[in-house]
Amino acid sequence: MDAEFNVTYITLDGYIQVLKYRYLYFVIMFVIYILILCCNFTIVFLIVVEKSLHEPMYIFIAALLMNSVMFSTVVYPKLLTDFLSERQVISPSACLFQLFMFYSIGGSEFLLLLSMAYDRYVSICKPLQYSVIMRNTTVTILLVLAWILPSAQVAIPTVLHTSDKMCSFNLKGIFCNNTVIRLFCVRPKAKAIYEIIILLNVSLVPVLFILFTYTRILIVSYRSSRAVRRKAAQTCLPHLLVLISFSCFCAYDIVISSLDADFSKTVHLVMTLQIVIYPPLFNPVIYGLKMTGISKHIKRLFGRIIIGKHINS
Repeated sequence: MDAEFNVTYITLDGYIQVLKYRYLYFVIMFVIYILILCCNFTIVFLIVVEKSLHEPMYIFIAALLMNSVMFSTVVYPKLLTDFLSERQVISPSACLFQLFMFYSIGGSEFLLLLSMAYDRYVSICKPLQYSVIMRNTTVTILLVLAWILPSAQVAIPTVLHTSDKMCSFNLKGIFCNNTVIRLFCVRPKAKAIYEIIILLNVSLVPVLFILFTYTRILIVSYRSSRAVRRKAAQTCLPHLLVLISFSCFCAYDIVISSLDADFSKTVHLVMTLQIVIYPPLFNPVIYGLKMTGISKHIKRLFGRIIIGKHINS
């Protein structure tokens, strides 16, 4: 019975004493998931209802935060289910689907950050042409491409893997990322090369373009007035903080899944959890605190809530 079960499902072997601490794990991750949803949806709600925030920069921020929610939803519901289950398993097809969504949304994160960098570049370096370049049509095209391009590229190797035979059904992780590739009996060089090309397209190329645009912004700001430098610092710093943090965690995910390093299970679990906790939880915090237009409306919203409670009491 167990042999048949193990052949049918992939065992997620990255948990530590999950049967002993299952309820503690569940409560902690459930609270974090709720915080992620509340923080991200609060800012998205403000951007939707406040007409003063109906600008390309804030639209891209709302899209990025919705992307964070989707990123979390790919992982958290399965994690919460596993904490309460006797066996932490997943079917091969569901595993590949989770892998596809994980890297598609991750790629969209980079392209959305690229779109935001381009928006800031036009705003600061070409202010007189901003309204002409960053029209609603341009914003829509950038958003559609940010979500479609990574999905289209990641879908091809994912579909090809569905016909590959698995020689191992024990995954050293708590969800399906690139380490799934180690479970297959054979990994053709053509697929490996194509996956590297996808990695370059959805992560490295956007990061290089973002660094180029912010370098140009820095040069233009340095030569301009103090007001321009202040505007550049207020609007670009949050994007850079998000880019740096997300890039670091993605680099770790790539390294840990590509190298067969002898990391302890505890270190592997802690670092993996940071990938799915910090970016979606701290992105709205960074934008809420650092973006003046958003923080002003957040203070006003909570002020109304507090006043309403005092009136009702």
